[in-house]
Amino acid sequence: MRLRSILLLALACGTALGARTTPSTDPAFVQKEGLNLNSFVRKGPVAAHIVLRSGSDPRLIVAFPAGNSGVGLWFDHVQGAPQWTMPSPATPVTVMDAKGRSLHGVSFMAAIATPRLTPKQAVLSSVRVLRDYQALGTAPAELLTSVTVRGDTLTWARDRLDGAPGYRLSVRIVRGRWDGHRIVAGADGRVMLAITAVSGETPLTPVPIAGLLTPQANADPGARRALEFLSYREKFLAGSWRFNTYFGRDTLMSVRLLMPVLQPAAVETGLSSVLERLSDKGQVAHEEDIGEFAILDHMKADGSKSDAPTYNYNMIDGDFMLAPVARAWLVDDPRGRARAAAFLAQRHGKERAGDALMRNLRHVLRRARPFADDPTPTNLISLNPGMDAGQWRDSNDGLGGGRFPYDVNAIFVPAALDAAAAMDRAGLLAPYMTPDDRATFARLSSVEAVWRSRAPGLFAISIPADRARAAISAYAAKVGVPAAAATAAIGQEGLRFNAIALDAQGAPVPIENSDEGFALLFDHPDDAALTTAATVIGDPFPAGLMTGAGMLVANPAFAPDPLAAKFGPNAYHGTVIWSWHQALAAAGLERQLARSDISPAVRTKLKMTQQCLWRAIAATRQVQSSELWSWRYDGGRYEVAAFGASGRDVDESNAAQLWSTVYLALKRPAPDGRIACPAN
Repeated sequence: MRLRSILLLALACGTALGARTTPSTDPAFVQKEGLNLNSFVRKGPVAAHIVLRSGSDPRLIVAFPAGNSGVGLWFDHVQGAPQWTMPSPATPVTVMDAKGRSLHGVSFMAAIATPRLTPKQAVLSSVRVLRDYQALGTAPAELLTSVTVRGDTLTWARDRLDGAPGYRLSVRIVRGRWDGHRIVAGADGRVMLAITAVSGETPLTPVPIAGLLTPQANADPGARRALEFLSYREKFLAGSWRFNTYFGRDTLMSVRLLMPVLQPAAVETGLSSVLERLSDKGQVAHEEDIGEFAILDHMKADGSKSDAPTYNYNMIDGDFMLAPVARAWLVDDPRGRARAAAFLAQRHGKERAGDALMRNLRHVLRRARPFADDPTPTNLISLNPGMDAGQWRDSNDGLGGGRFPYDVNAIFVPAALDAAAAMDRAGLLAPYMTPDDRATFARLSSVEAVWRSRAPGLFAISIPADRARAAISAYAAKVGVPAAAATAAIGQEGLRFNAIALDAQGAPVPIENSDEGFALLFDHPDDAALTTAATVIGDPFPAGLMTGAGMLVANPAFAPDPLAAKFGPNAYHGTVIWSWHQALAAAGLERQLARSDISPAVRTKLKMTQQCLWRAIAATRQVQSSELWSWRYDGGRYEVAAFGASGRDVDESNAAQLWSTVYLALKRPAPDGRIACPAN
């Protein structure tokens, strides 16, 4: 009976567009997160992510990695909080448009219990356009199209702006009726729709999971399916539904954290995708605009309708991540070391990979020189002019108004300089160096020494014990969480942490933060720095970052009230949990515990933090592949809350995020029942 229903569904959805269906034997990848019901399909030329948003403002979106394209339909406000369901799995389809061109996508059934459903706006274009419409409620007029109604079927369709194959969304009313303005529910109070969503953008080349992971990878079905959906021969995608294309920072960090269990070709796909998109100056591209969004870029810039990709170089952290990640593969990993010379000699267009890498290293050294010559705060690496963001906390308030990020300046610049020296010592850079490069590299060690000795201290914050306890108690009362465990964690020496950034005048922005994980993974901190990192990560919130819902990425308990208000549990980079930052901290702690040159007391502290962090990771396993989540404190405990489910949340979380799959490379240490984590 179930098989017959699925076949009837495929025929019902396909008939509306004359579709030919491609039955999939792959298991359905379905995930419920907050208000969103997510379904992922990848088969042959089809890769699609269906997002059905329940609640009082229902919505359906189908996002395609092909061209970072998508179709979406927003409905008017409804009473109550009706829930979408999908009675059966989605089916891959290929249809022909009116000009005989192939469009690839999915057909599926969706049902919702509401008396009426009124279409408000359909948007068919780039996912970037859909993201803007979701956030702002507007879209360029030239991209909007009116509905065509034929009997019980509503269709929105349009070519791409340049006349290339475009997008189509067909909604057939299976249960209910169209009254000329809205869909009226059937006698049982439910609306059921047969939906077909397709895109004409060129499909990417999928990589199966066997081509991505080694046998040493963890057997985590959810993370494996998410990673597979986001992995293609051309590039890795940052996350779905909102970031279905290349992001430089996301690619680099994901490759680095997954590296122990990635197949060599997968590592090199990631590195190559970054090198191919470097600017002429050697900057790492943050994001690419492709498909119709690239056309919009060109129309604004020169009036053409070119679809040549355009690249965003607004972020600064990726510029200094590339060298440490490249070093981890080309020098430190035996598999990569054996392939390094051949990899760097490969041509990407008109240049070799080594030429591109050398261009980035020149950029790193050029940017590092001013502080090395005059180590004052304002000579650190700043956000780009006019930008409020420039590293992974890339929301407007993510750095609390800071201009000189802690992670970039205290961690990544020294790590990049060290990586450049290591690759030079290994003989990898010689074929790509000029005489000027050799002269510059001759003073590399002195430049690095200044950065290591002078930059980190500029971010150090120390708060006396009494003042720290008073701030914790006041903040805990304000946000409705307990303070006892947090105040008890403050010893007589007080509280130390590193500011999230320095402001334009060089003053520290007093937000406790999780960027210590970068230092643990990429640096060689001394005992004092290790103690600070372990304390910040492991101490209970609001003394540190640890809660029963996971490790927060920010803690504003010691900031002035107006600043603290910008870092709540509804802020994208506020008191929320990002999955990959828990993984980053876990990988970093494992790396530091492998050292033989740390004191017994510090080793004990690191082990305790590691055990408590992994307990938090285990407690949030059900949302591990998500981008981020929030929390609520109820009934004496912290509980996970889906980010985006609350009307107060500034955005929503992706259900599949590339750097949230990195747990595939992490091994939990054996639980130690003798270690008691502070109650929180």
